[in-house]
Amino acid sequence: MTDTDIPLVFYVTLRVKPEQIDAWLEAVHALIDRMAEEPAFVSCDLHRDASDPTVFTLYERWNEESVEDFLAHQSTDYRAAYDALLPDLLQAPREPQVLELLQSWA
Repeated sequence: MTDTDIPLVFYVTLRVKPEQIDAWLEAVHALIDRMAEEPAFVSCDLHRDASDPTVFTLYERWNEESVEDFLAHQSTDYRAAYDALLPDLLQAPREPQVLELLQSWA
């Protein structure tokens, strides 16, 4: 596997206001449906913390060379609309991380 075969991976933690979980789930499902139409999209997994139902994570995989390349393609109306909703839906700002693959087993 070469570096260009390794997808760019984001791990994003979101702490949703308890009373806004349904609204956030609706918004994030719409966001991911649109993301899935993008040419560089590989996959996205949505998880809920088993011990805290207000904590969610997105595990996103993209065919992009770098974070800078990814960001250059992400100025979309649907992302801006989603981002505008977040202050009312989240307890705190998103916590994004970029993960670097060290090894993979299948």
